[in-house]
Amino acid sequence: MRITMNRRSRPIARWCLSAFFFLVAAGPGWCAEAGAVPPSWDLEQLGKAPREFPAPDVTAREVQSLFYEGLPYQGKPTRVFAYYAAPAGASAEKKVPALVLIHGGGGTAFDGWVRLWTSRGYAAISMDLCGCLPVRNEPDKRGWKRHADGGPPGWGGFDQIDRPATDQWTYHAVADALLAHSLLRARPEVDASRIGVTGISWGGYLTCIVSGVDPRFRFAVPVYGCGFLGENSAWLQNFETMGSDRAARWLAWWDPSVYLPHAKMPMLWVTGTNDFAYPLDSLQKSYRLPQSPRTLAIRVRMPHGHGAAGEQPGEIHAFAGSILCGGPALAKITAQGRDGSAVWATYESAVEISKAELTFSLDDGRWQDRKWETQPARVDAASRRVTAELPRQTKVYCLNLIDARNLVTSTEHEVLPASERLP
Repeated sequence: MRITMNRRSRPIARWCLSAFFFLVAAGPGWCAEAGAVPPSWDLEQLGKAPREFPAPDVTAREVQSLFYEGLPYQGKPTRVFAYYAAPAGASAEKKVPALVLIHGGGGTAFDGWVRLWTSRGYAAISMDLCGCLPVRNEPDKRGWKRHADGGPPGWGGFDQIDRPATDQWTYHAVADALLAHSLLRARPEVDASRIGVTGISWGGYLTCIVSGVDPRFRFAVPVYGCGFLGENSAWLQNFETMGSDRAARWLAWWDPSVYLPHAKMPMLWVTGTNDFAYPLDSLQKSYRLPQSPRTLAIRVRMPHGHGAAGEQPGEIHAFAGSILCGGPALAKITAQGRDGSAVWATYESAVEISKAELTFSLDDGRWQDRKWETQPARVDAASRRVTAELPRQTKVYCLNLIDARNLVTSTEHEVLPASERLP
């Protein structure tokens, strides 16, 4: 790898060097259980701004429609459709922070998601990661229209596992996200040192991988998505259908748990207690992997989807603002514990913690089916401590701290051993 160390190239050079050591450290033993080394991305290539092309046939208000050049797919060049916009007044003299927005299953490039962030003072890009346009198929209006230069279709690429890794969906989707990042960094109105990434569902899954592959991002916010898909996810039937060898290869190559240990940026994990696709046990194993600060926002029965559910949680806006714009951060859990049935957490917060809740379930079994309940917890503002008493038969619990903005910070959940549950 050739690296030119001049003043302008130092950030990308540092990125390429860290990527090189990341791949060397991975080594053949990294996925020894599956007998496969994870695929690598050419980070030097993906760190360069891709060529852009007009997309005059697909338009939306207050955003730019464009294609940018992706990686070759089955020996042919590809293009990725995207919506981009910057807030009014952004310029080379008045640079703004930016977001890469990664859509979820059944989604596409969303112009409304871009406008949401421009209304907050950020530039943003939302791209289609399945070789499609944000135009409904005719005549049934189901799905999205593929374009002639698209890459592999999603989602998950379970049926693509026998192809070369570079012709599989996750490989291209991650590459397309990195290229979108590089595109933003090249925009004169964007502050290249203030860019984050967020994704929803399958987009959250991709955000987890991207966080471990592209250290240029200042933060990452996976919504719902996490790793350990082979243990307790909505896709266990897919793995069973694939057979053990193919499933092991897919997990060795494409499970976020392979990449999350290399994530170095702050991460916010947003989800619900009963998410159908990515259950809390897998989420917990995932958020414990990165060697970086983490914040949790776990709401009871949070709906799963785009729109208000996955795009608009206020915690995401506050988290981005605290890192990129110097705004007040979400509360930070400094410690948590349990003494018998008495549970507690200590915290730091620039914003008053107006209330707290004990979130708990008396059920065990499938995470998706458990009934979760809440009851008030006590907040001692002077000592910055929250306490609560567990109800009898509690199987699992966490504490939610809610600040004056009605924003949630959650403790980690704890599953009580059977021997410690109150009868």
